[in-house]
Amino acid sequence: MTKTTRRTFLHQTALAGAILGMPLSRVAAAQERAAAGPVEKAAKRLKLLILGGTGFLGPHVVRHALARGHEMTLFNRGRTNAELFPELEKLLGDRDPQKGEGLKALEGRDWDGVIDTSSYVPRITSASATLLAPHVGHYVLVSSVSAYGDFSQPGIAEDAAVATMEDATVEEITGTTYGPLKALCEAAAEAAMPGRVANVRPGLIVGPGDPSDRFTYWPVRVERGGEVLAPVAPSEPVQYIDGRDLAAWIVHLIERRTAGVLNAVGPKEPTTIGALLESCQEVTKSDATFTWADLEFLSAQGVEPWGHLPVWVPSAGDSRGLVAVSNTKALAAGLAFRPVEETVTDLLAWIHGLEDAPARLAKLRAGLTPEREAEVLAAWHAREK
Repeated sequence: MTKTTRRTFLHQTALAGAILGMPLSRVAAAQERAAAGPVEKAAKRLKLLILGGTGFLGPHVVRHALARGHEMTLFNRGRTNAELFPELEKLLGDRDPQKGEGLKALEGRDWDGVIDTSSYVPRITSASATLLAPHVGHYVLVSSVSAYGDFSQPGIAEDAAVATMEDATVEEITGTTYGPLKALCEAAAEAAMPGRVANVRPGLIVGPGDPSDRFTYWPVRVERGGEVLAPVAPSEPVQYIDGRDLAAWIVHLIERRTAGVLNAVGPKEPTTIGALLESCQEVTKSDATFTWADLEFLSAQGVEPWGHLPVWVPSAGDSRGLVAVSNTKALAAGLAFRPVEETVTDLLAWIHGLEDAPARLAKLRAGLTPEREAEVLAAWHAREK
């Protein structure tokens, strides 16, 4: 099963990247409630541009920047969650200069910094970064740990080799090309603005507003209670970062003009799937019990890491480094994390507040269906007889 883990991870990550901008009913109000809390004003007011800004991570970035007292301009196609931020300046166009008006709305404008949450194709990243280079002080590009080429060892640091592909002109985003394309986007931004780019590499981004359900599966499943199929052992390592913590740190990097490659993974200290499920139970007060099925059994049942049992990747095998990426450099650069219990609480409040909550909760976009989980649990217990 571990041979397919990287492919499954990259496929799910590429798919999530494609749906992060999907319109969700009442997403704005629910995210805003979850983001409530005092934020200290920045010492200096900045003019910031965000490329995107209306999907999952983008609104968190915009809200935190506004709370810090910065001036925000959004550039996007105006198709996704267009009702968000009616009070802000919005420039319409397309990241791809070959489509419609392209980047024309950005011409001749100056900003202190740019936040790029929507770079997937290096040609397109190069176009925007090159156009903006003479007019901005700093550029933060949201990349991915998928940019790394080898996950066979834990502790991956920022100087590790990146993923490559034979034909660098390919622009189709798949599980195979997603990582190499992200690495090429990073290189394109750095080439346009040498020494002025922070290439931020998050792992699994979670919390209110996440349409992928890649983390949400566990709080929702534990809240439902009963016997829960869990992977291998409570000691299996996991990593994730609340989108609001990532957003706050991105603004922090802009304010300090921090440059270079930085892994945006959490929590601060190594944690486990057992600790995550225990936190979910503490928050939900459910009667859930956990059945830890071994890797051989799960493989025989066709239960895959990351996709069927999200967040988790086996701690042995060629993909064990996927959830053991080093965050030492990011911590030194100010990355901070809220308690996972807060993430779980706010996430459940968000998803229960959606207009389509019953349907959404009944059929999550990641994880095992209740029917399939019951079949696997039955097979597990039948084996014990």
